[in-house]
Amino acid sequence: MKTFNIPDFYRSRIISPIKEFRRRHDKLKRDFTPTVLDFGPVRFLIARHFGFCYGVENAIDIAYKALSENPDKRIFLLSEMIHNPDVNRDLQERGVRFIMDTKGKSLIPWEAIHQDDIVIVPAFGTTVEIQAKLAEIGIDAYQYDTTCPFVEKVWNRAAQIGQKQYTIVVHGKPTHEETRATFSHSQQSAPTVVVRDLQQAQRLATYITGETPAERFYEEFQGQYSEGFNPARDLERIGVVNQTTMLASDTQGIADYLKQTMIRHFRLAPPEVEDRFANTRDTLCYATNDNQDATYALLKYPADLALVAGGYNSSNTSHLVELCEEKLPTYFISSADKLLDQTLIRHFDGATKEEITTPNYLPDHTPLTIMLTCGASCPDAIVEGILLRLLSFYEGTRPVEEVMEAFG
Repeated sequence: MKTFNIPDFYRSRIISPIKEFRRRHDKLKRDFTPTVLDFGPVRFLIARHFGFCYGVENAIDIAYKALSENPDKRIFLLSEMIHNPDVNRDLQERGVRFIMDTKGKSLIPWEAIHQDDIVIVPAFGTTVEIQAKLAEIGIDAYQYDTTCPFVEKVWNRAAQIGQKQYTIVVHGKPTHEETRATFSHSQQSAPTVVVRDLQQAQRLATYITGETPAERFYEEFQGQYSEGFNPARDLERIGVVNQTTMLASDTQGIADYLKQTMIRHFRLAPPEVEDRFANTRDTLCYATNDNQDATYALLKYPADLALVAGGYNSSNTSHLVELCEEKLPTYFISSADKLLDQTLIRHFDGATKEEITTPNYLPDHTPLTIMLTCGASCPDAIVEGILLRLLSFYEGTRPVEEVMEAFG
């Protein structure tokens, strides 16, 4: 398996050895039981899979390589490389500037970008239109392209089924960078429509069956369909792909629902199903699946609360938060400094999209059991910082070195 050059300050003397230990003893990744770190007054249940995935490590490797290879050039990122504030902050402190924000709003005018500048494409990929803009300036968009290979896999699969005259249904958040990029690439080869959730997929189904007049489609799916999209014509053969950071179970639920809609509406016998509905199960990202499956397994164990670490605009992290919230008190934090003290925590509220402060987040009994996981763009060092910060609140905890002996 390819290895990447990741700066040491992203690694952890606690978390990284645990990951390596679990990898050595479970090479086929079939054991999803959490790792238990028992410090006495407080113990942690740590998810089997979390943190930097292949695509994120690939992006970090390329970005820091670009910095080391071009000390005398201006270096830009199209937008945030990954959705982690610490990684993006470090790149900015090293002189990297962002051309756009995560919504695609311009921060630096294109006229200010020159042919001899370096432009890094983020892990989410970018649109065909921006690739053309870079080419027009004279910049090779592929020189430092950190696009996740699994995102590119989705693009390639969409192109393949598009060439077979299927329309592409993209399950994703319409304004997310990855979905915007996937939409842009997909519509080059096929009519394309984005659905954000099962409810929108159910609405799309009413246009497949003709229950809702086709003319209403354009208002209901405004900004989510390709130019020239005709629901009466373009929903007769479909295939579903996804923004790779969405819940795999949600994507599968949407695909299953639309497949059954096609079967009922067109009265398809089993051998005829693929005439109307393309098989695209192979586009689901393995890392997203592993992290989500590990969280499901984690939640089978009793605990007092869960802490999920990551960037607040990280889609895959937000879905882990949603899973945990269904079972127990859950706090979404970006770093250890959000643990203000033993009684106060600052955390992200998914409903209001703002940070809030919550008192008495730690129960006053011991031993206390805390679930700990993070998103695919969160460094191990952040998770270690959170763990150590929590340990500092308790007296009489076992030394880290003693607890880590089991993972030597």
